[in-house]
Amino acid sequence: MVVGDFPIETDTIVVGSGPGGYVAAIRAAQLGQKVTIIEKENLGGVCLNVGCIPSKALITAGHRFHNAQHSDDMGIVAENVKVNFDKVQEWKSGVVKKLTGGVEGLLKGNKAEIVRGEAYLVDNNTLRVMDENSAQTYKFNNLILATGSRPIEIPSFKFSKRVLDSTGALNLSDIPESMVVIGGGYIGTELGSAYANLGTKVTILEGADDILSGFEKQMTQIVKKGLKSKGVDIVTKAMAKGVDETDSGVTVKYEASGEEKTVDAEYVLVTVGRRPNTDEIGLEEAGIEMTDRGLVKIDKQCRTNISNIYAIGDIVDGPPLAHKASYEGKIAAEAISGEPAEIDYMGIPAVCFTDPELATVGYTEAQAKEEGLAITAAKFPFAANGRALALNATDGFLKLITRKEDGLIIGAQIVGAGASDMIAELGLAIESGMTAEDVAMTIHAHPTLGEISMEAAEVAMGSPIHIIK
Repeated sequence: MVVGDFPIETDTIVVGSGPGGYVAAIRAAQLGQKVTIIEKENLGGVCLNVGCIPSKALITAGHRFHNAQHSDDMGIVAENVKVNFDKVQEWKSGVVKKLTGGVEGLLKGNKAEIVRGEAYLVDNNTLRVMDENSAQTYKFNNLILATGSRPIEIPSFKFSKRVLDSTGALNLSDIPESMVVIGGGYIGTELGSAYANLGTKVTILEGADDILSGFEKQMTQIVKKGLKSKGVDIVTKAMAKGVDETDSGVTVKYEASGEEKTVDAEYVLVTVGRRPNTDEIGLEEAGIEMTDRGLVKIDKQCRTNISNIYAIGDIVDGPPLAHKASYEGKIAAEAISGEPAEIDYMGIPAVCFTDPELATVGYTEAQAKEEGLAITAAKFPFAANGRALALNATDGFLKLITRKEDGLIIGAQIVGAGASDMIAELGLAIESGMTAEDVAMTIHAHPTLGEISMEAAEVAMGSPIHIIK
């Protein structure tokens, strides 16, 4: 870093190098902008380092162990299967290292300058970057804020050795014998499932009426069945009150059904949401408008009320999803270059890597009806699919939401094996304005899980082949 009183000038500065920031920087550089990206911690942000990627690695390890122990009905009998958790963590860290190293290579390959340090806005054209030893002023024509979010800490559950956030849960040195998870959203259920597969006794405490409130109840019921088969206790309408810690464990106090109760465990994992990183970066100095929830207000091009400052990812409205941030990063970079790019969230999927997986895109059946749309909700079960049977993964279904008047696909929900991959086809269908007939007439390879999309489309048309109408 150049240090001195003279500011460094650049076209576009990106603050934050997560899935939103690094994608924005690369696209801006591809469009001819001179780009500087500022990161105070690790390239790749939360997603690559302590979120999406390491959690999926841990989930995969859990699946492998669980499947090795529970494949007797397929004639696969494995005795004395063990987990070397040090090796699991080493492998998980290797996956992270490959991806973060790849991000650095991509940024350098696109000639984006990487600056390490903490950014603070001075005005709408100037910011300071500080590290432990120095500070440097930068002048920019355009700025993209991609500072992400952090776990919410409950006052009565201060993070510690035994009270963990998601980062702490991903970096345990041993598989715990027991764990309480506060919050039954996607992070809590994913990590709870992973550790349950590895042999941990898991208890999930959720304050709402049900876990995974962002998904339809008929989908989450299948996930709950899977969790309970692994010995997970799920307590809904439960209010966590506090925790007593010892050197060897915790006692979590909560209220449910009007009674004060306790549960003992080695650790308690708190996953009650995330807070946007919009404090202490000088937004007020630049006059950037915020919402009541502490999010940055943006328009259809991710532009704030300050015309040359953009914001993307977890610090703006919408679900805190890595792929949403990447999408917005491209929009912002293209808008700066004068292209007519605008955000349209209709085709953005949401996925939860539970067992089985959950995925949704576009309208749900309930949302479509609330909008007053005349729809067809067509379901096809995994149990009627040859590939699902051969995988011994028959729990689940695909539901296709189509407009009655013309068969236009406006939504889809999947619960089942491979849902995270299958949802992409239906997102493309929505984005492309396809009808049920378009999907039904697309020849899908046999036997594959992808055929379920085709079969559901045929149900929507009233002419299913592999289930009785």
